[in-house]
Amino acid sequence: MAAGWDAQMIVETWSRRGDDATSTSIGLSIASKHTGGKHICIVPDEDSRIEYTLSMEKTTGISPEVVVGEPEETMENLVGIDFLVVNCEKNDFSRILKVAKLSHRGAVLVCKNVSSRIVSDFRWRSVLDGKSRIVRSVFLPVGKGLDIAHVGAAGSGTGEGKRGTGGKMEKKWIRRFDRESGEEFVIRK
Repeated sequence: MAAGWDAQMIVETWSRRGDDATSTSIGLSIASKHTGGKHICIVPDEDSRIEYTLSMEKTTGISPEVVVGEPEETMENLVGIDFLVVNCEKNDFSRILKVAKLSHRGAVLVCKNVSSRIVSDFRWRSVLDGKSRIVRSVFLPVGKGLDIAHVGAAGSGTGEGKRGTGGKMEKKWIRRFDRESGEEFVIRK
């Protein structure tokens, strides 16, 4: 997905939970090689950096760029993020998304492990504080759940439904999924 988006700056937050701790990183690292972009991984401490680097070099032979520190603090120094992956099991994931400085051409935001109860009331608009327009978001029941949002380019409009020069409101279909029951709701707004 990151390669299809032609992401030039791919950022992920990493934690050493689970058997597939580096599977996402492997895919993102390969995508960055295809796009000629940069893959940056944020790890919490020096031990995590060593473990992550050794695992990635052993698996892919690629040595990615690793930044050590708290994700909220290190994210402030990264500008122009095209593709961002955060772990929703962490309590601070919404703060990470709020401080992320996204690319002027838009971005794709991915939250992993969404099906946990802590994030059952998660909404993209509340996290982005209205500073960016959400073009589309989707929940995928892959693994522990993925919540993906495409955030529009800066200055690309408000997304309030006005189209054309006449100011006429265009009707819009909205699809929502109930995560617990799996039902799909289609609403015309």
